[in-house]
Amino acid sequence: MELLPSLLSTLKSVDSGTLEKEYNVVRSQTSVLKRGSSLSTEVGALKENIKKNRYKDILPYDQSRVVLSLLTSHSDSDYINASFIKGAAADSSYIASQGPLSSTVIDFWRMIWQHDVKVIIMACREIEMGKKKCECYWSPVQQSAAFGPFTVCNKEETRPDEDIVVRNLTVTYQQDSRSVTQYQYLSWPDHDVPYEAAGVLELLEKAKNSQGTHSSPLLVHCSAGCGRTGVICALDYIHDLLVTEQINTTDFSIMNIVLELRRQRPSAVQTKEQYQFIFTAVICMFERLLKAAAERRLYFNLSQQKKPTKPPPVSKRLSQQPDMNDTYAVVNKPKPPPTADPAHFAVAPPRSTRTLPPSPSHYYDNDPAGASAAAVYSTVRPRTKPNTLPLSAMPIYDTARPSNHRLEEGLLPVEHLSSTDHDYEDLSPSVPDMTLCSPGSIGFNYRIQKPRGPRDPPAKWSRLDR
Repeated sequence: MELLPSLLSTLKSVDSGTLEKEYNVVRSQTSVLKRGSSLSTEVGALKENIKKNRYKDILPYDQSRVVLSLLTSHSDSDYINASFIKGAAADSSYIASQGPLSSTVIDFWRMIWQHDVKVIIMACREIEMGKKKCECYWSPVQQSAAFGPFTVCNKEETRPDEDIVVRNLTVTYQQDSRSVTQYQYLSWPDHDVPYEAAGVLELLEKAKNSQGTHSSPLLVHCSAGCGRTGVICALDYIHDLLVTEQINTTDFSIMNIVLELRRQRPSAVQTKEQYQFIFTAVICMFERLLKAAAERRLYFNLSQQKKPTKPPPVSKRLSQQPDMNDTYAVVNKPKPPPTADPAHFAVAPPRSTRTLPPSPSHYYDNDPAGASAAAVYSTVRPRTKPNTLPLSAMPIYDTARPSNHRLEEGLLPVEHLSSTDHDYEDLSPSVPDMTLCSPGSIGFNYRIQKPRGPRDPPAKWSRLDR
């Protein structure tokens, strides 16, 4: 796979003029093969076999033809217009065959049964351009048909896309049954090429998946068994070269591969357009393989990312617990009552002469030694009010006391309160001249609601502090 980028770059750099020259070389070399080599077509040219050939000029070489040894009747011969083609792997091969005639359908099934064929690729339609290109050698879906001693049942017929028909066939011969899968490609005109290469590659991928590890030959046929059949064999051969790592940048040549096919099957890859299509399809194949390899690497990298470390043992985790003295946990347990110091609960003097005492101490629940710390909420200062009255007449709201406790400090009448005052007033902390709050009082920094409503306040609330 490491050579794919270099091979892909080389294939993309080949122009149409070079491809035309290469195909002319293929044709001239084929003529040399026929004249100077030991290749012959004598069996196919016999009088009794002439009628078994769809085209008189397309005859299998004697050296690579398929010899039928399975005899089903006394009139059977060993001839069929089909050739073996060696695959890239040692245990792989193809049978390149013409489409069967009405007189050779039984021979076609004899060949399939003899070589235990599991997958058939059909690269043509039965009728093209108004001419019969291939005899129908299968039955309608969910029906059976007899071809001599062979019974073919079409179990299922599907169309994964508009170009491909898949038929699952069951063939029975002498009470023995086998499964055969046929892939028919519908969009390949005779002596022409498909409109895109991806469809042919999809066809090959599906066929190879069905073939699996079975070592029987892959049967490929069109009408004559040379043009379209040769292209399919060439593409599958190149794919297997990559998979088996038998390909390199120095001697990889599509022209040599086509010439090798033609040594085994006459006129394989029949036209210049078909030869050019091989280049187009191989470029598409390499790009797909590179993309698939990149996706596999990405998936591998993601799966190899650092996984979460295993948590330490419980004993180690407990030993690493922080000291509770360093935390500020909230524990709901009662706090000690504040010290009954008279200085904490007296009325504050006027703002101009007032001094703040040291902040009272608070105890945190998680301090084992009971050490004191500065109070978080130690002082609350009153809001500033307009000095409309003399300082001696400013209203002072004391901390709450029990109802039976006599207040010594007086308050201003209600009519002197500002309409902008809030319902609650904040008090500042205590100063030394405060009076001790009686036991049972709520405590420091308490807020008392101002009197409301039209009723007159009690007389004891209206006294001024002299």
